[in-house]
Amino acid sequence: MEKLKAYRQKRDFEKTKEPDGEASVAASNRLRFVIQKHDATRLHYDLRLELDGVFRSWAVTKGPSLDPGDKRLAVEVEDHPLPYGDFEGTIPKGQYGGGTVQLWDRGYWEAEGKLSPERQLEKGELKFALEGERLHGSFVLVRMRHDRDGGKRTNWLLIKHRDEHAVESHGDAVLADDKSVASGRSMATIAAGKGRSPKPFMLEDDILAPDAEWDSRKGLAADERHEPTKPASKSKSPSPKALASSKSGAPVALPAFIAPQLCRSIERPTNGGGWVHEIKFDGYRIQMRIDAGKVTLKTRKGLDWTQKFGAIAKAAKGLPDAIIDGEIVALDGHGSPDFAALQAALSENKTDDLVFFAFDMLFDKDTDLRERPLLRRKEQLKAYLEDHADGVVLRYVEHFETGGDAVLKSACKLSLEGIVSKAVDAPYVSGRSDTWTKSKCRAGHEVVIGGWSTTEGKFRSLLVGVNRGSQFVYVGRVGTGYSAAKVDALLPRLKAVTAKASPFTGVGAPKREPGVTWLKPELVAEIEFAGWTGDGMVRQAAFKGLREDKPADEVETELPADPADTQTPEPRPPSRARGRGGRADVMGVSISHPDKPLWPDAEDGRPVSKQDLAEYFEAVGAWLLPHIKGRPCSLVRTPDGIGGETFFQRHAGMGTSNLFELVRVFGDKKPYLQIDRIEALAAAAQVGGIELHPWNCLPGDPETPGRLVFDLDPGPGVTFGDVIDAAKQMRERLEVLGLVSFCKTTGGKGLHVVVPLASGKRATVDWPAAKDFARRVCAELASEEPSRYVINMSKRLRNGRIFLDYLRNDRMATAVAPLSPRARPGAHASMPLTWSQVKADLDPSRFTVRTLPGLLKKTKAWEGYDDAAGSIADAIKKLGKRTEAA
Repeated sequence: MEKLKAYRQKRDFEKTKEPDGEASVAASNRLRFVIQKHDATRLHYDLRLELDGVFRSWAVTKGPSLDPGDKRLAVEVEDHPLPYGDFEGTIPKGQYGGGTVQLWDRGYWEAEGKLSPERQLEKGELKFALEGERLHGSFVLVRMRHDRDGGKRTNWLLIKHRDEHAVESHGDAVLADDKSVASGRSMATIAAGKGRSPKPFMLEDDILAPDAEWDSRKGLAADERHEPTKPASKSKSPSPKALASSKSGAPVALPAFIAPQLCRSIERPTNGGGWVHEIKFDGYRIQMRIDAGKVTLKTRKGLDWTQKFGAIAKAAKGLPDAIIDGEIVALDGHGSPDFAALQAALSENKTDDLVFFAFDMLFDKDTDLRERPLLRRKEQLKAYLEDHADGVVLRYVEHFETGGDAVLKSACKLSLEGIVSKAVDAPYVSGRSDTWTKSKCRAGHEVVIGGWSTTEGKFRSLLVGVNRGSQFVYVGRVGTGYSAAKVDALLPRLKAVTAKASPFTGVGAPKREPGVTWLKPELVAEIEFAGWTGDGMVRQAAFKGLREDKPADEVETELPADPADTQTPEPRPPSRARGRGGRADVMGVSISHPDKPLWPDAEDGRPVSKQDLAEYFEAVGAWLLPHIKGRPCSLVRTPDGIGGETFFQRHAGMGTSNLFELVRVFGDKKPYLQIDRIEALAAAAQVGGIELHPWNCLPGDPETPGRLVFDLDPGPGVTFGDVIDAAKQMRERLEVLGLVSFCKTTGGKGLHVVVPLASGKRATVDWPAAKDFARRVCAELASEEPSRYVINMSKRLRNGRIFLDYLRNDRMATAVAPLSPRARPGAHASMPLTWSQVKADLDPSRFTVRTLPGLLKKTKAWEGYDDAAGSIADAIKKLGKRTEAA
């Protein structure tokens, strides 16, 4: 294996009994980790995480710490083979790493966050959870700043996240235990070659050996391994199929914990068939596990809260074995969920009146139900509860089969939080999915508290933020929702995490002012609010209570998505009324001066206002967003309309809305703007951002071309019919080279031919190669018909010719996005086309911000765009062969 080349080159396996990597290790449903205490030139601890068939490895110089305030240097070293996870013994002096090795900890790990572990490592920040014999909970490996440019040094920092396993001081006390988790031997015993050799990871049979060194060549690494019957709570859930097939014909043991299925936020619920709708409960998500009469209640992160909810555990005691998904809530006098009452019950330890609402069943005795359709699971759950539960403390959640809009409207009238919509035929899938969605009556959000303010010594508000990438972004103040009892309960918690400096980072971070106390960003609050301001602040935010079931570092901006998740989503109709009192509300974003005209007309004699632009973005945003998301995006801004000052904005500045993402690119100290959510389009409209000009890179990877754009720009005396012919010729040439192309208007007098590019090492090239390829394609066409085409941008050469602009295909070059309006008379926009539309009667002037949303509903333009991505590397080879043949 190529990954182990460095490992093998450094060792002489005739002299050292470390595993040579030739023996195989049986596949596991979960990723393993080990930490080996290694007394070599200096004592250190080797952290090894299984990934892609090897152990990714770091030498932690002082060993891991459980104190989040400790930042341990972790030097990345060569990958190690998986059998190294069983190695304990001595490495002879003179050999690489010579010294004593002890198996100090081992267990399983899983990556946390939305990105894959491979992608996190590339970005230089790997968040992960350990479930070992000594270490538990969340950690992060952060590559040090000076090592992020691909240099020779590979220094990282290992930091413990704040969770129930963290400590405030003496985090290295965990290192005091000098016994191997595999053999029980001390370092001295291992060095002396005494005692029992280690038991290989998860082997059933204990193995004795006369010496202290384990030899991979004796075959232990190849012995069959198996999963424990009770996987740890922080680990990744075993798949249903894996559990079902673990022991053929034998009952399946109940997992200790199954990662819950989560909802995707949408603005409006689905109304079509095949869906049911449930009331969204305002409480704590809890998984109930009943095994041989013992009841365990765990939060959505796997924290054991059985003691907190003693009455519910007592009510479930003695029920048949099962794993049930539900929510624990407190009910008010009208029988409605009350989150504040739930918080009070927990803080006062008065939880006897809480109710467990059960809405799904994952196991019934030893039968795994997760692969079964939702309605079958619910039928089994209902029968189970009717036969065994009291119906008071443990209750079944009914569902509605009528249209989602009607159910949501009824829920809102009853002052409920909202509804959850579920696909009736879908299995239960851990993690966020498209088969469960949630729609809220009033915007709710989890935020992290970064400070609090007082006026004349009295509590007034919380200063709150969310995590956005590596930044902790300020999103405003929460000034209402505080009763005297809430303040009395809240203040001791706030005072316990006081900090000297502001925790907020990035653009818009608040300055210290009288009466403000900064806090460590550890406490999570649940708020409700009326929407977002144009600069990304929460409006009319009210405090509901603290959340104990979610760590602060997982609180990110959660904004609703469109309910339709198709490749070419239908545009949404504008959903906001005209502004009153000088402001309007679009997608929850406040638009000031909504009637200010940005264009005098849109080919219809009527002006186009700021609010019109925001509603246009709302209508087309679901279609537009995939083509700009994850890419730096510049704005053409006309705050006073197209007749006033116009400027091109690349970077974030003072007052930049927090709804924009900020992304740093190599070679530029200032962060670029990035639009990753539909609400940021409304924020762009608020500042007069008319045109959107994204980079043409792969999403999330500014250094790699993700599409080619050929801009066909006609000079004086060229008809639009000539431009259409040029587009068709370009399409044909690209097809010969194996590339599929798409066409759109530019919003002006030309056309763009766009080629999506595949990702992957074999398919991609760097920017200079992509630009050179585009130039050669254009030059070939221009050389064949020099009277019609030119690749020199000089205006004096363009009379009667079409400029084949290949310059859009450079690293920092941009091209106007599909559906982006243009800051030109007529309020035209760049319209995606089918190739059948690219014909003589095509009239680009008919595509305006007024007409385009309706036209977009009827078109199939750019269907299959993502699937059509081709290899530019292969196309370059074909072009080279064709040139040689010529």
